Amino acid sequence: MSDELRPRFPWLWLLPGLVVLLGTTIWGIAVYSGLPERLPQHFGPDGVDAWAEKSVAAAFVPVFVQAGVMVTMAGTAAAILRVRTREEAAAAGPGSAWASLVNRPGSRASALRVAKATLFLGFCIGLTTAAACAVMWRPEARTDVPVLLLPAALLPVLAGTAVLIVVAVRDRSAGGRAGAR
Repeated sequence: MSDELRPRFPWLWLLPGLVVLLGTTIWGIAVYSGLPERLPQHFGPDGVDAWAEKSVAAAFVPVFVQAGVMVTMAGTAAAILRVRTREEAAAAGPGSAWASLVNRPGSRASALRVAKATLFLGFCIGLTTAAACAVMWRPEARTDVPVLLLPAALLPVLAGTAVLIVVAVRDRSAGGRAGAR
């Protein structure tokens, strides 16, 4: 398929995730000098159960992970928009033996919807990371973890995953028709 028929990358859908990444980066820079010498690195059922000595690497692990997730989600969205759809594969005739192993979007419209849902999931993962930062970046070394951390960390990821699953299932149930919503 020619590039002019492919949907453009949905940059506006990447923007919320980048804003959260920028926000956590600025937040981390702002609080770094006031952080204690030991930083929480893992939270278990009884609170913080692993510590690290204060360093830029230890303090900014969540930001580095968040940046990696954003790059991965943006790359995945770009790849989704570039892959040959089921409609295009069917029109091209029988392909290689490997072609059927690719989980293809049904149409260009569904590829765009899945790409947007993928970027939304990246944003939701960023929100989860920000929740973890709220515990890691406290000005004193404490072992307790706020009760709301678990829902604050899980709910955004669950919401983003649910949206992506719904979009993908709708694509499959609609047969990938271009007009399917």
